[in-house]
This record gives sequence, C-alpha cells and structure tokens, in this order.
Amino acid sequence: MPTAAILKQVTDRATELHSNKQIDEAIDNMAKKITEELQDLNPVILCVMIGGVVLTGQLLTRLDCHLQVDYIHATRYQGKTVGSNLVWLHEPKIDLQNRTVLVVDDILDGGITLSEIIQFCQNKGARLVKSAVLVDKITTREKGGLAKADYTGIRVENRYVYGYGMDYKGYLRNAPGIYAVAPEDQ
Repeated sequence: MPTAAILKQVTDRATELHSNKQIDEAIDNMAKKITEELQDLNPVILCVMIGGVVLTGQLLTRLDCHLQVDYIHATRYQGKTVGSNLVWLHEPKIDLQNRTVLVVDDILDGGITLSEIIQFCQNKGARLVKSAVLVDKITTREKGGLAKADYTGIRVENRYVYGYGMDYKGYLRNAPGIYAVAPEDQ
C-alpha cells in the first residue's frame, strides 16, 4: 500500500493527458450515441466495478431511455499495476435472459476482462451485448481480448493511467482528469 508521501510523488510526476472538460465532452458524445442506438431496447447497464463506477454514474444522468442498472465485479489487477488471472467477485442479480446489456468499464487495455464479461453475459442469455469504455489504450490487445469497444470516450497512448475511475495501486480513482504515471512510478 503506497503511503500519502508516495502518492504525492506519483501525482507530482504524472502528466495530465485529458482534462475534466475534455472528459465531460467525450461522455456527452458517448451518451448521445448510446441513447440513439439503445433507447428502445430496455437496456441493462452493467457497471464493471470498481473502475467503471465513475463512467457509469456520469452516463446514467445523460442517457435518455428507460433502463435498469446492475453491476459485475471481475478484476485482473487487484491493486497492482499489472494484470493476472481474472477473479470473479460479484455476478449481476438482474436476469440477463433476452436482454440488451451495456457493459460499462473504465479502460480497454489488454481486453481480457471485457471479453470474458461479454462472454458471461452471452452465456446468461443476453440477446445483445454492447461495451462502453471511457478510455481505449492504444496498445496490442492480448490474445482472446476484446479488440474494440462499441462506445469509446477517448484514446490514450500506451502508458499507465489513473483518474476518472482508473486507479494507481488502489488509489487516485477520484482524480478529476486522466493522468499518465511517470515511468519511474510504474
């Protein structure tokens, strides 16, 4: 667990990639597209915890359609800066059978987590599964990873980022922008 002093060093050395204003504009654009495509489909918005909570909250107030909300908690990082095997912590309680599901997560990186969550929804009988991410990291996807989200807010270079739901060792999810960690802090 990083100390307050270490977190201050990390934030002092970090580079802002996208401001709060830029992110708000990106979320507005995502919400418009999602509403246009899903407004008549009675979607279930499925928040991927913990990172997807900020984007989900921001999207919900912008979506102009009847919908239900639930969450799923699957993680590969568990407070680290590199992923490992997927760990399932919570499955949604809403029945996904014959439903349209929008899986909302913070970032598309290697793509494994989102790919497995989409497969989970399909296995539960979802009629249509779409994905939305705030950040698409420009990187090579891992074998079996989701290649592209259906709705993306912004793209970032292949660096470790935090803020707006994305964390640094379990912290800094509440940063009001998207920041790249300095190489020495990764």
